[in-house]
Amino acid sequence: MAAPKDKSPQLSDKFSGDKPDSELISAFKNGDITGFNEIVRRYQQQVYWVIRKMVNSHDDADDLTQEVFIKIYSALKDFREESNLFTWLYRIATNYSINHIRKAKVRNTVSFEIVTEQVESKEKKSDEAVDEKTKMKLLIEAIETLPAQQRAVFNLRYNENLSYEDISKVMKKSVGGVKANYFHAVKKLGDYLKTRMRMEN
Repeated sequence: MAAPKDKSPQLSDKFSGDKPDSELISAFKNGDITGFNEIVRRYQQQVYWVIRKMVNSHDDADDLTQEVFIKIYSALKDFREESNLFTWLYRIATNYSINHIRKAKVRNTVSFEIVTEQVESKEKKSDEAVDEKTKMKLLIEAIETLPAQQRAVFNLRYNENLSYEDISKVMKKSVGGVKANYFHAVKKLGDYLKTRMRMEN
């Protein structure tokens, strides 16, 4: 399956569709499977990209996305709607990504798939493209060195543009804890990039 177009949303975004999420959830709880099918249609791409930005490959992200929606299917009847639906989806997707990273135990060399997807779509001179690839490669390598929790917080803040408050809901951590994780992640990334840039030069 080809990687879907990146459509990373804010938690407050309004999604297209005639029915609000609450009606789809209610329909599913009352036995209407089409409620769940519409939830998958609305959120599959967003969930994929939350995961894709944390794991190394499209295939892994694709598998994890399917696992997330299997989990959602089994848990949706018990969803109390105390939080936004996509906050809940973010939480499940992030937790699955963290578990995947931890199970891997060793950090593999980052795939160039993300780099080429983003860089080759831009019309640049070859020398500029190579320089851009190098910078992106180093950044992604740096992110790969982060512990799973810090990588998750950094991804949600840097890539998904979520507020600290939203991240705290997703991660079930205090805002202060989230800020500390992000601060340490940024510091580690900075230290790694300085070292690698010296090596490159």
